[in-house]
Amino acid sequence: MSHIVTVYVQVTDLDAIRSACRRLQLKEPVHGRAVLFETEVEGILVAIPDWLYPVVCVLDTGELKYDNFQNAWGDEKHLHRFVQMYGVEKASIEARRKGYSVVEQPLGDGSIKLTVNVGGVL
Repeated sequence: MSHIVTVYVQVTDLDAIRSACRRLQLKEPVHGRAVLFETEVEGILVAIPDWLYPVVCVLDTGELKYDNFQNAWGDEKHLHRFVQMYGVEKASIEARRKGYSVVEQPLGDGSIKLTVNVGGVL
């Protein structure tokens, strides 16, 4: 039986952030502070390709804080790719923790299909 699931992502898992960064060949995320416009934010700093400032993952709230000045300081498509990969990694980590197998399939529209087998053979 298959089910369609919509996932709303809150970025709260450092291991999944690290895995997403590795898969996207981004620098290793680090804990630190970043000044975004006139506000200093603390959290896990992720260097997104071609962005002037890092994205800050606030693990306590799941929020992403960033300043790309309406795409002038960074194309949001790179941010969306990071969030997508975080979601894939987090879902895979949680499924495997429960003993389930996961198969990943990239789709032509850029989305990723995850099949989680909760028992039996895929």
